[in-house]
Amino acid sequence: MTIFIFLAITLVFIVVATAKFNIHPLFTLIISAIAMGFMLGFDGHTVLAKISEGFGKTLSGIGIIIAFGTTIGIFLEKSHSTRVMADTILNWVGMKRSALAMNLTGFVISIPVFCDSGFVILSSLNKALSKKTGLSLVVFAVSLAAGLYATHVFVPPTPGPLAAAAVLEANLGLVMILGLVVAIPVSLAGYLWANYIGKKIKIVPKVHNEGNESAEQLNEPVPSARAAFAPLVIPIVLIALKSVADYPTHPFGEGAVFHVLDFIGNPVIALLIGVGFAFNLARKVSRKTQFDWVVLALKDAGIIILVTGAGGAFGNVLRASDIGSMIGSDTALLQTGLLMAFIIAAILKSAQGSSTVSIITTAAIIAPLLASAGLDNTMGKALAVLAIGAGAMTVSHVNDSYFWVVAQFSDMDVKTALRSQTMSTLFQGMTGLAIILLIHGIFG
Repeated sequence: MTIFIFLAITLVFIVVATAKFNIHPLFTLIISAIAMGFMLGFDGHTVLAKISEGFGKTLSGIGIIIAFGTTIGIFLEKSHSTRVMADTILNWVGMKRSALAMNLTGFVISIPVFCDSGFVILSSLNKALSKKTGLSLVVFAVSLAAGLYATHVFVPPTPGPLAAAAVLEANLGLVMILGLVVAIPVSLAGYLWANYIGKKIKIVPKVHNEGNESAEQLNEPVPSARAAFAPLVIPIVLIALKSVADYPTHPFGEGAVFHVLDFIGNPVIALLIGVGFAFNLARKVSRKTQFDWVVLALKDAGIIILVTGAGGAFGNVLRASDIGSMIGSDTALLQTGLLMAFIIAAILKSAQGSSTVSIITTAAIIAPLLASAGLDNTMGKALAVLAIGAGAMTVSHVNDSYFWVVAQFSDMDVKTALRSQTMSTLFQGMTGLAIILLIHGIFG
């Protein structure tokens, strides 16, 4: 119980310091990580080691991706490509359904792509649509984040549910099918919340317009839709092909094709290729202007990278407390079946921030308990994986790197992000649990 009291105190400090006193999240997260480490009884050397480790691990996975993704976003914006993409999407789905289009786009993209990466790639399109439609950026940010998050926690080959299926020895095909069934209404629940909260919180996207060559001018030539979408679509296709190539059945074999796809489909390489296509959009502007755009992009990326890394540092200090074992030792939770899996995953998620860590840890905790919980059959194991996934999205808040990616790329302060993104994940998680329990009641 003591660790949860410490955690509650720390989270209150983070929220109050950032939302009320406007202290930058970078400092509040690092201070909180230090304080939490000492409250947990770690010595100074261990606290610093865990902070450095968490910061480094988080950025090793997403730091370069953020830098490349931000560069693509700035080039799309400055070359007027976002205007072209916004017009194209609106022509496809209509002005009234543009936020739904972003939700469904995120839903598809996050099956092969990490939700963090997907949001980075598509955030510039969010801003363009917000500006074009006049709707609050909150609507598009939360809609996209909800779509990305839904398949991230439910549908293999995303690493979390894939690992949980392996740990629980669940039928992977059944997990994928049921995961899609559950993820669709979960994604739409986030979209509905986005529309509701977007009416109460108005955010006008910030658009960079430094320099005469980058100013919006109606008489300037704009790229074709194919060229405009290329920096986004090509990296996504490459990452998706890598996921297919890495599938256990190896549909592309294990020879040269596999190795090529495995390399160019790595998010870092795929986004670097996307940067190349983004530079192609700026071929008619001077090298000096291109360089200035890159500097602007890296300046924006630097802030996002530091805050994201600080969130990872805080989460790593919590993980060092072995909170999973503490929760797993509470036998009172063992008699609640799927609800048990949801509760453990939700506590772990809220405590340490990472959905993937929450999914994998919870799967390890409940694996030996499936029989006593009545979940040791084919359907039970598949639903247990999904119940863990639903818990692992409940809720995303200040110790989750995804929370900061959504907030920082959508011009949200902490209070706004908590009201919109965090509440969205709460409704999504509860929707997922309700549907999973319904399926269990019918087919279990």
